[in-house]
Amino acid sequence: MRVVVVGAGFSGIGMALALRRAGVGDVVVLERADDVGGVWRDNTYPGAACDVPSSLYSFSFARQRSWPRRYARQPDILAHLRRLAAPVRDLVRTGCEVAGASHGPGGWRVRLVDGSVVEADVLISAVGQLSRPAVPDLPGRFGGPAFHSARWRHDVDLAGRRVAVIGTGASAVQFVPHLRRVAARVVVFQRTAPHVLPKPDAVTRSAPLLGGRVGRLGTWVAGEALTFALTRGPWSRSVVEAATALHRFRRVRDPVLRARLAPGTPAGCRRLLFSNDWYPALTSPDVDVVTERVTGLVEGGVRTADGVVHEADVLVYGTGFAATDFLAPMEVRGAGGRLLSDEWAGGARAHLGITVPGFPNLFLLYGPNTNLGGNSVLTMVEAQIRYVVRVLRHFGGRPVEVRREVAEAFDAEVQRRLRHSVWTLCRNWYRDGERVTTNWPGQVAEYRLRTARADLADLRPVGG
Repeated sequence: MRVVVVGAGFSGIGMALALRRAGVGDVVVLERADDVGGVWRDNTYPGAACDVPSSLYSFSFARQRSWPRRYARQPDILAHLRRLAAPVRDLVRTGCEVAGASHGPGGWRVRLVDGSVVEADVLISAVGQLSRPAVPDLPGRFGGPAFHSARWRHDVDLAGRRVAVIGTGASAVQFVPHLRRVAARVVVFQRTAPHVLPKPDAVTRSAPLLGGRVGRLGTWVAGEALTFALTRGPWSRSVVEAATALHRFRRVRDPVLRARLAPGTPAGCRRLLFSNDWYPALTSPDVDVVTERVTGLVEGGVRTADGVVHEADVLVYGTGFAATDFLAPMEVRGAGGRLLSDEWAGGARAHLGITVPGFPNLFLLYGPNTNLGGNSVLTMVEAQIRYVVRVLRHFGGRPVEVRREVAEAFDAEVQRRLRHSVWTLCRNWYRDGERVTTNWPGQVAEYRLRTARADLADLRPVGG
């Protein structure tokens, strides 16, 4: 059985480890960059850290039991990933960007950007949802250094300079406090104010205990409770909104600024953020918060809808990722040459977030509708890895696909449940048009149970 895994982040490395343990010998992991690490290799902006407790941020089969912080920072997570990858590093081919893949009688033909081809019986996508930075298409030209937070320019000296930041998402909440300490002035352009909760982070000698069973269970339960609060209706979300309002009141004493920082959307409809220094940074005399819509760029500045040009030397985009463009820009063709992009017209979908009818032996990790509003995505990915291994063991690598009626029934259920979720109540990166394509509508425990008990009769051998 020949297996190609695309991507060497957490999902791809975890999959490679599981395949090796399962005795699958012919495995190659294709990674477009020059090292493993995925988003934790790419996101090196100042202050980059995880907003999931460290005790939940490793696979159960390769648990890191001691972390230097309750919420691990990027260098520590990347170091963990490199240690995790060490036993399968011989399977990873770096500098190999996949242009596309097509399925035919001989299996999968995976085409690389350099023109070479890798053949496989099984194709596993581990590219994730947060690998392609989203940069707004604004008219004009800025002129000075301009970059996305996921492509941080460490060669640009920010000391004493005027920095403009477009976006107030999870990355901006982490790097703006750093900018405030080094730049002469920071202008933050806020389209929608986020809900922010305190982050119970610390360097502590008790941090190793977080990796124990009691610590993991406690943080797991807390994550499930947060997911429940964000997905079960206005009464539960109101508790979260009250907590974010109290945090804002305590940290922002200026009532005018506090009103500008008040979210106009329900808690959880956009990503809930955790920070102790976001509001103190915004209250600094050297930081301005602009709520007027950005309309364009000019030489050395950003223009807003009121006609004001806000002068800046450096521009940083904290505008997130194209999360709903699953597998893009790869061109993937399944049985009969059908394009995956055509199959996903109107929004990506997959049975259990893993398999797509008409695309034999294609498996997705962290695929459609497997993201979370709370808790650790790694628990979802681990469930998917176990499911893939189970399928490969059962069918022995023979080409199989999910039955269309099964996939359609699953998608109908998921979308029905999501229609009542908070994620339909505002514009966010969870949606592709009217469909929520990224998020799972229930608890992690439910997903793990459903993947573990999934009926393999839901799959059919191709031609059978």
